[in-house]
Amino acid sequence: MHIHFLDPYRPLTSPIHALDARIKFVLTVAFILTASLTPNAAWPVYILLLAVVLSVEILSGLGIGYVLKRAVLALPFALAALPVIFTIKGQMLFSLPIGSWIFTASVEGLERFVSVAFKSWLSIQAAIVLAASTQFPELLQAMRAVGIPRLLVGMFGLMWRYLFVLVDEALRLMRARTARSGHSGEAGKRSGGSVAWRARMTGGLAGNLFLRAFERSDRIYVAMLSRGYDGEVRTLPLPPFTSLNWVSLAAGLVLLTLLLLFGIFFWG
Repeated sequence: MHIHFLDPYRPLTSPIHALDARIKFVLTVAFILTASLTPNAAWPVYILLLAVVLSVEILSGLGIGYVLKRAVLALPFALAALPVIFTIKGQMLFSLPIGSWIFTASVEGLERFVSVAFKSWLSIQAAIVLAASTQFPELLQAMRAVGIPRLLVGMFGLMWRYLFVLVDEALRLMRARTARSGHSGEAGKRSGGSVAWRARMTGGLAGNLFLRAFERSDRIYVAMLSRGYDGEVRTLPLPPFTSLNWVSLAAGLVLLTLLLLFGIFFWG
């Protein structure tokens, strides 16, 4: 089976891959909510949540390294919470004079920042496992099964499908540019003009890509309407929940609830 390089799904044989998509979706959302609602500096609970997600990564066959390498890419976004180190009052950690301003870092602020970064890291890992072990059409079916509005699910589906169309259009433009570009025969000399020329060419490619993508989206939408599209993609009905599915879902929710209550009672 051909897998597009944008598709995060990895077709493996594992208990996580075989699990019903509805269970995986609900438990992933519950895990993210549990991590988000756990009080700050509840380090034992964080370690337990980390153990849970690492166990799932091993069971999925993806491997811890596969997930961690992708989770690191999203960690820089946690730097948006960096100012809380200096805005939360508490026990002074250090002072940072910048011109006429003096920024004072607090222990409580540092704990808040580390907590936010760690919880974000855990949530990203859970989302990566979900995307890598579940095909996207199954995810859309799971969203509809749990009651997410049809319009929102339709937007997710169209956004995902059109992303591949957009990338294909960009690759066509890049191939066309390469086919029309000359290469210098001198060793070590780059082809093309100055930095300003390259920036102008890149801007032109971006504008051309926008226009082509806009026109392509109109053609795709008209083709969908001609085939009876009314805002929802028709799929085969999902299989009924079995007793094992209910037990798996209940066990996961109970475990996450206990971890959340443990954190609230002792650190809330």
